[in-house]
Amino acid sequence: MKNIVIIYYSQSGNTEALARGVALGVESEDIQVTLKKVEETTNDDLIKADAIIVGSPVYFGSMAAPIKKMFDQSVAIRRQLKDKIGAAFVTAGHHSGGKETTILSIIQAMLIHEMIVVGDPISVGGHYGAATTGAPDAEAIRQGEALGNRVAGLVNQFNSGK
Repeated sequence: MKNIVIIYYSQSGNTEALARGVALGVESEDIQVTLKKVEETTNDDLIKADAIIVGSPVYFGSMAAPIKKMFDQSVAIRRQLKDKIGAAFVTAGHHSGGKETTILSIIQAMLIHEMIVVGDPISVGGHYGAATTGAPDAEAIRQGEALGNRVAGLVNQFNSGK
């Protein structure tokens, strides 16, 4: 069965809540989803996944240190992530607090791995990935679901040979 891993770092619970929203979108496509705290993630988890979705709170306009550490350690498997689908989501403490730059920092790491990166669908904004300020409200969860659904749909499409 196809598997999408959603990896996140969350101190306040906001990023974890958005990760659960993203997982709902993946599950709607009948794909196995694995939610993993970044501290519990191994390179093997990345290798085994058909797609990787990473979530982080905004820390000084970039990904949190534990997420960066995961990417730093993934250099050992760099060639093995080629052509996997990747996406990102973030949470922030302020509406102009660096959400897009943080998503881009995650996407940059995925591009270095030669991953295929996707953003959220146009129906919910059509930009870099799902993002919210503070605790995710119903709209933020809907955006997370849409991102998860888009990634899952692409995994199904790529695996069917279309």
